[in-house]
Amino acid sequence: MTDSAPWPKPDDSARCPCLSGATYGACCAPFHRGEALAPSAERLMRSRYSAYVTGNVRYLLATWHPTTRPSTLELDADQRWFLLDIVRTSRGGMLDDVGTVEFIAKYRLGGRAGEQHENSRFVRERRRWYYVDAL
Repeated sequence: MTDSAPWPKPDDSARCPCLSGATYGACCAPFHRGEALAPSAERLMRSRYSAYVTGNVRYLLATWHPTTRPSTLELDADQRWFLLDIVRTSRGGMLDDVGTVEFIAKYRLGGRAGEQHENSRFVRERRRWYYVDAL
């Protein structure tokens, strides 16, 4: 489990990898640094996507619900995530304790393009959102 090169580390003024339209410093960076908690399931989904882009394994494991979290996580250094499209969300807001986020994430691996289409389930416990699993 490492959080080092070859993954790109955006600076705070760069566009956030989750493509929210905000800078990294105003979007996912505070969550990655532990300075703030994601306020919704969608924001957690976006920050987890950005963690995959930047190779932030610690954040991915910390935001994975303990009942479904793997003991280790190895990311493929050759896989490059480049596009996140949020298809729809259900619940997962500031007053909810459960929610789902359907997304399509596109990547390149070994010169080939691919995509992951998933409907992710999230729960909030003690003000903290966690990724649980895919429906």
